[in-house]
Amino acid sequence: MRKLSELLSGAHTAAIAGHVNPDGDCVGSCLALYGYMKLTYPDVQTTVFMEKMPHVYAFVEGSEEAMTSCEMDMCDVFFSLDSGDMQRIGVAGDLFQKAALTVCIDHHISNTGYGMVNYIRPEASSTSELVYELILEDGGRISKETAEALYLGIIQDTGVFQYSCTGVRTMQIAGELMKYGIDFTRIIQETFFQKTYTQNLLLGHALTDSRLMLDGNCIVSIVSKELIDDLNADSSDLDGIVSQLRNTKGVETAVFLYETSRNTYKASLRSARVVDVSRIAVKFGGGGHKRAAGCTMTGESRAIISDILEEIKKAMAEADHD
Repeated sequence: MRKLSELLSGAHTAAIAGHVNPDGDCVGSCLALYGYMKLTYPDVQTTVFMEKMPHVYAFVEGSEEAMTSCEMDMCDVFFSLDSGDMQRIGVAGDLFQKAALTVCIDHHISNTGYGMVNYIRPEASSTSELVYELILEDGGRISKETAEALYLGIIQDTGVFQYSCTGVRTMQIAGELMKYGIDFTRIIQETFFQKTYTQNLLLGHALTDSRLMLDGNCIVSIVSKELIDDLNADSSDLDGIVSQLRNTKGVETAVFLYETSRNTYKASLRSARVVDVSRIAVKFGGGGHKRAAGCTMTGESRAIISDILEEIKKAMAEADHD
């Protein structure tokens, strides 16, 4: 991967953007790179684009500067972060295609390598981890605020270091970020564990209405748009539900669907040790990691669940055969 100084050589304008429905790693990596570039490359006019982010991430410096719409016609360098393909880029998708140089920084195994320059490392815990490595390689200074953003991204995508994507390097980086005096306890508590009353109600419904399938190896739950609307909730209020489902004893794979519009569902998949859910998500037009992936599907919920369960059954059979 070329250094940031090389990528920005001669550039006057730069854009940074994450994926639709930004999560913690998307927010953390984008705002960390944005803060670093403003500090280190003040001559480059840098803009960060992001759809409306969950309020819990508002403490990250630069969040109030993120543009939720794009009026730029052109930029010299475009950094696409944490997006597995071009279709996942949020509000600045059109700008990406017009940029003189496009850079893709991501850790999703399903990434298509769509940038002119690609820095894709599926073995990394998060895109925030990759941004840290880029900054380190660039030899620049990390501010406390940038360290907070990076730490946020890492803990969100590792489930506070409990997911299998956590590596030795992940822990080393987290330790280095703590040296900047960040309030890591608050970041973990307020962004990962703490839930609003509405989020707890949704979780309760999801758990109560869940069903064990495939001889108890899979747990499935669905939340309707009607319930989401009745609680005046949004998609960010559903974060973490699929992981809680996966924590059920004896379960290998969790499938969580929530309805975004009539007969259109966002499917989130999690597995423990055997099923590569990224392969299943790709088959249905999505992507992700071996143990955490997702996609959007249309049709009757029963048919969608049936299709996903069939793929999970195949994956489990293959694993038994191996």
